[in-house]
Amino acid sequence: MIMDIIVCALLLCSLFFLTGGSVGILRFPDFYSRLHPAGKLDTLGSLLALIAFALFNLHHFSLMALLTSLKILLIFVFVSIASPTATHGIVDAGVRAGLAPWTKGQKRR
Repeated sequence: MIMDIIVCALLLCSLFFLTGGSVGILRFPDFYSRLHPAGKLDTLGSLLALIAFALFNLHHFSLMALLTSLKILLIFVFVSIASPTATHGIVDAGVRAGLAPWTKGQKRR
């Protein structure tokens, strides 16, 4: 019972951060500022969701459930390494391509 409440709370927090990242991608004015919520909030939202999945999987405790939960947490380790690295690579590609950052005097496209 208490585990279900914790899992639901983690999933709702994950949904909040993932929604915030989506809104940030839609509302921010340029390429570079849109990558900030995409990189930060996506990583945090996936952390909370994967922790919720790992805890839910442990609802009926067994060795297989424990190993599956550890694999889920390893997925988060991979995502937490790959997401910021990919965001940095995309920003670097934008800089190398000559994409200028937005300034206050420009119109939004």
